[in-house]
Amino acid sequence: MTQSAPLPYATPTPAGPRTATWAVWLKRLAPLLGLVLVTGFFSALRPDTFLTSGNFNLILTQTAVVGTAALGMTIIIVSGGIDLSVGSHLALCTVVVAWVLKWGAPAPIAAAAAVGLGCLVGLSIGVLVTFGRLMPFIVTLGLLAFLRGLAKQLAQEGGRVDPGRDTWLNDLLNPFDPRNPLLPWGVWVMLALALLVTGVLRYTRFGRHVFAVGSNEQTARLCGVPVGRVKVLAYVVAGGLTGVAGLLFFGTLNGMGKATEAEGYELRVIAAVVIGGASLTGGEGTVLGSLIGALIMGVIANGCTKLGLRDPVQLMVTGGIIVLAVALDRLRHRRAT
Repeated sequence: MTQSAPLPYATPTPAGPRTATWAVWLKRLAPLLGLVLVTGFFSALRPDTFLTSGNFNLILTQTAVVGTAALGMTIIIVSGGIDLSVGSHLALCTVVVAWVLKWGAPAPIAAAAAVGLGCLVGLSIGVLVTFGRLMPFIVTLGLLAFLRGLAKQLAQEGGRVDPGRDTWLNDLLNPFDPRNPLLPWGVWVMLALALLVTGVLRYTRFGRHVFAVGSNEQTARLCGVPVGRVKVLAYVVAGGLTGVAGLLFFGTLNGMGKATEAEGYELRVIAAVVIGGASLTGGEGTVLGSLIGALIMGVIANGCTKLGLRDPVQLMVTGGIIVLAVALDRLRHRRAT
């Protein structure tokens, strides 16, 4: 009986020095160094308004939505995929939450509706990509427009839905709520989910398969990895996390569902994951890196606001950072080969 080939992620690395080289450590610490640099930059320019506990609390609050969505995007990018529909997905979730609340349903039902919708959208993407053999870029680009249009259709005139009542969902990201334990509840939700996703990627078969598929899909298939199932499940899990991010986003909109919000969030979420060290070619990425990348985006947005720079400048800075991060990733892979 022939012995099956080892999975690609289990292939032993060549023997080398026990201590990592400076290049490896630089790669690992690059996101953290970037966070320290941008924080120091804005602290030096606006020490009176930037270096305050209240402002750091605000940055964490503003980072929670992007950071939670980035957890799901990390799984997708590591598996070799991409999702450009995150912004529209978030907007649709806020509309659905408000719409369900408006019809008198309790808050837990509204929350379950948002997460369930997220999983359904992820399932649709996964099926189209895996069994329809369509490129993730094309599928999610189409969904970007479709989900935004669906959100506007549900919201109808005015592009917003007012539930007409307040629930605990309104206070998930309220930095001024005295009931919050140090930080808003939404930030704790993000951190708890980050620990959960880290455990899944590191210690479960599904997590190992995600890295295997992203590293080399053909080799993974030959080694017995159920590639199609892994891809679909990756998008479903990521969709559910996007649904949770939509719940948090609902809390930042004064308890209303707005179909015209979250435009450009796909840029922020993808930027957070790429800045955090994930490779757009798949097979690389960490939850911690993505959270640090989300914090970098939050610090830049907050710092630009403190400096009086308008949103177009922030968008240009974000785009430049993405191009730089991708260019460095390409250069690193070229040197590795």
